[in-house]
Amino acid sequence: MTTLPAALQAIAAEPPALDVDRVAAATETQFGLTGRYSPLVSERDQNFRLETADGRRFVVKVVGLAESADATALQIGALEHLASLRQPLAPTVVRTLDGSPLGSIEADGASHALRVVTYLEGEPLVARPMDSALAARFGSRLAALDAALAGFDYQGPNPVLLWDLQRAAELVGLLDYIDEAAVRDSVAAAVDDFATRALPALRTLDRQVIHGDPNPENAILTGERDDIRGFIDFGDAVRAPRIVDVAIGAAYLRNEAGDPLSHIAAFVAGYAREQPLSGEERDLLFDLVRARAATTVTLLYWRLRARSAGDPYRRKLLTQEAGAARFLVALGQCGPEAFRQRLVAGSV
Repeated sequence: MTTLPAALQAIAAEPPALDVDRVAAATETQFGLTGRYSPLVSERDQNFRLETADGRRFVVKVVGLAESADATALQIGALEHLASLRQPLAPTVVRTLDGSPLGSIEADGASHALRVVTYLEGEPLVARPMDSALAARFGSRLAALDAALAGFDYQGPNPVLLWDLQRAAELVGLLDYIDEAAVRDSVAAAVDDFATRALPALRTLDRQVIHGDPNPENAILTGERDDIRGFIDFGDAVRAPRIVDVAIGAAYLRNEAGDPLSHIAAFVAGYAREQPLSGEERDLLFDLVRARAATTVTLLYWRLRARSAGDPYRRKLLTQEAGAARFLVALGQCGPEAFRQRLVAGSV
């Protein structure tokens, strides 16, 4: 088996598994919050929803040891920047009683960072049947988020994560984990096209902080007219061209019941109505969407071997991403020119 890429290390690490009573005690002591805890499934951290006696709700996060301090600082900085704009687009950071954005919790001789943010009320977009109108609203709200994040002047290093689409070429190191030849060939072709066609052009575009994982599970509906309240889970936030966020969102809007591109076209049109896209950005979308689908497929196959059958995040991926390989094949059959034509038609 090939050596794991360095960018996979944080994803490969097991998330913390602390006793809830210990987490509750640390949260009460440092943040002054008590209440009922419910576990939340997470890839790299141990998360809980905390509901206080007066009905307020929060997310309590025990940060995984593999996450760098820079990654945590980027997430906190992005959320506090959004809060300063008074735009309800994301959870807000809850500070400790001493005024720090971070607490700590000791376990097995190690110190974990402890974070608390408000719970963004509403239903995740993934729970609703997707249609073109809802996809367009999703695109519009993502454009608003990216516009707001553009003013966040983050100068630190990017977190080193293979989910960062800019690192898609590194998937080559994981191809041996894909034991189905047709799927492996589709991933290899997508990665090669990304490396040779998309990556050089991507490096010429302006970069800003982006969400990094604007999929329908991380977009929260208000419950009124299917409006999107905002976005959660900034754990994959990075500095990148904004078109990367568009491509990631599009890659999760595959329509498995009909035309696989119908929701993507509406989503991109909704984004572009708020934040117009250049011709160069649009030309990159095909290879970027394929690269994100290839990342999803590759990490799914890797995780099938790396995590036990009972791992909750593994089970969630098997349920949600079963169609990703078929979508990747469909994109390859579509080709870049037909894809661009569909986006133009969707913008009319």
